[in-house]
Amino acid sequence: MSVQKIAVIPGDGIGPEVAAVGVQVLEAVAELHDLPLEFTWFDFGAEKYLAEGVTLPQSAFEDFRDNYDAIYLGALGDPRVPDMAHAKDILLGLRFRLDLYVNLRPARLLHPALTPLKNKTPDDLDFVILRENTEGLYVGIGGRFKQGTPDEIAINEMVQTRKGVERIVRAAFEWAVENERKRVCMADKANVLRDAHGLWQDVFVEVAEEYPDIAARHLYADVLAMELVRAPEDFDVIVTGNLLGDVLSDLSAQLVGGLGLAPSGNIHPGRVSLFEPVHGSAPPLAGKDIANPLAMVLTGAQMLEFLGHGEAAMAVEAAVVQALREHRVTRDLGGELGTRAVGDALVRFVHAPPPAA
Repeated sequence: MSVQKIAVIPGDGIGPEVAAVGVQVLEAVAELHDLPLEFTWFDFGAEKYLAEGVTLPQSAFEDFRDNYDAIYLGALGDPRVPDMAHAKDILLGLRFRLDLYVNLRPARLLHPALTPLKNKTPDDLDFVILRENTEGLYVGIGGRFKQGTPDEIAINEMVQTRKGVERIVRAAFEWAVENERKRVCMADKANVLRDAHGLWQDVFVEVAEEYPDIAARHLYADVLAMELVRAPEDFDVIVTGNLLGDVLSDLSAQLVGGLGLAPSGNIHPGRVSLFEPVHGSAPPLAGKDIANPLAMVLTGAQMLEFLGHGEAAMAVEAAVVQALREHRVTRDLGGELGTRAVGDALVRFVHAPPPAA
């Protein structure tokens, strides 16, 4: 098997600390499973931007695109850069320039005590959200006019293309087939956004006809939010647009334990893709050895799955489950360990998993 190259961008705040644990666990599982993973670290982030004015050079973008199999990102965001210029150029730049049109957010309950929902079990909370990642309201078309006056006008334009909608809807059905799931639900607000989201409804009906074995369902996004709280067991795969997916995926993360356990992938199937936890850089926690690294570790498992190493991905997730069961976690999850100690515990669990039940 040829070497698979992974670019590591630790970023800002707690990013370097959780990235170090993520790579530590990936290296341990790679050694056990004889995986040819090669990690290269890059210093793109606020420090480089403030010192050199560099965000993501064209040469680095081309290097990632042409020479790497995946990008593993810690976190971006620093109060010294209030407009987040470096984060926009790096994260959004990679999403758009690499055409990473699938934002894949799993919502899986790894321990019953983590959910705020009464009487819900891990069997009830196990679904994914596929969020369209390159269109919608996040394309940045718009502006502010007469700014600072009583007549100020602010405009953002929503952009939806048939190509963009069709490929994310098809990706949702393909994910369902590949993972033996039986239901795909599409969420929109076509009752208000009749043109942009009317296109979503048209395309969803057309694509669903190609997958007769998958139950296709439509819900308005506000109804879906209520149903996720009431009956999360009714969902396998959810597909939606950029803005609604951003909101619904964070709601889903809270149902299974919060952003500290939320992995995500920014994916273009068959191309270099980017994987990041979604908890942010948390500058006040940086350098204190208290940051929770589990979202970064679970993101690493998702990256392994993308790279074709399903067994190794399951081993990483099993180590996280064991850490939760034995309370070998940080204080935000009820444990007493620091960031580095959680990493050491996870490596031990990778090397000595519990016997099968």
